[in-house]
Amino acid sequence: MTRAFVFPGQGSQAVGMGKELADAFPVAREVFQEVDDALSQKLSTLMFEGPENELTLTENAQPALMSVSLAVTRVLESEGGFKLADKCDLVAGHSLGEYSALAAAGTFGIADAARLLKIRGQAMQAAVPVGVGAMAALLGLNYVDAVAVAEEAAQGDVCTAANDNADGQVVVSGHKAAVERAIEIAKEKGAKRAVLLPVSAPFHCPLMQPAADRMAEALASVAMNAPGKPVVANVIAEKTADPETIRKLLVEQVCGTVRWRESVLYMKEQGITDLVELGAGKVLSGMVRRIDRDLTGLAVNGPADIESFLGTL
Repeated sequence: MTRAFVFPGQGSQAVGMGKELADAFPVAREVFQEVDDALSQKLSTLMFEGPENELTLTENAQPALMSVSLAVTRVLESEGGFKLADKCDLVAGHSLGEYSALAAAGTFGIADAARLLKIRGQAMQAAVPVGVGAMAALLGLNYVDAVAVAEEAAQGDVCTAANDNADGQVVVSGHKAAVERAIEIAKEKGAKRAVLLPVSAPFHCPLMQPAADRMAEALASVAMNAPGKPVVANVIAEKTADPETIRKLLVEQVCGTVRWRESVLYMKEQGITDLVELGAGKVLSGMVRRIDRDLTGLAVNGPADIESFLGTL
């Protein structure tokens, strides 16, 4: 068996996340405290108690999801007596989850990851005025067909494929009018469902260029080490372990397509058989079988999951 650790993105947040870990493990509490200190914000209280509408704000959800993923990582390492890199061949993360993957693999520290994601969330929110952009899930169309729908819908506006999550699960992003056109075109072309997503900005499309510029500045000032194991980067769906390449790809990721389906298939080509999701929710582990039925997905997020997973190592 060869293993990759994968880290969830936005949409996996929920009030109460991380609370069981904090109650059970001092090392988890240390992670949450480190993030709170780095941001000068009681983010852990917001995670544990809500309110939900504040937790789901992009600037809060992004560092919050990273902190849960890193808490799970640190608990596994302390309880198992190993470094994460010793128990996997690759790491990857979905959108903001790539920052979690890099922090878990030692490219940068938890405090730097938290500050970067706070800036990323604020910059992505500020890049486009509320109501100007939108995102929609096109269900039942493959990636090539979804790209064709986005191109047809653009009509001079921005409309591109933002997330290629799994077969039949593609998200488009851009100007609201163009995304609404894409929904109608997708239905005409046989999509099972095409629906607007409850997001506050059109992520992973060219409208995010101001946020990409802001991240280029922020990332330039952060020291980066080579990760303990290569990261499969969203925008190229291939592995890299070069810090300067990683820095460049994190900037490109803001406007670029999250090529998650291709990333998972690439990991399979590299010999990976098991994808273990560390952090909140079960979105990525749930997608694994939809992408390739030969692969196994497992979610590890609470004390019971951790105990059970350590028993398999």
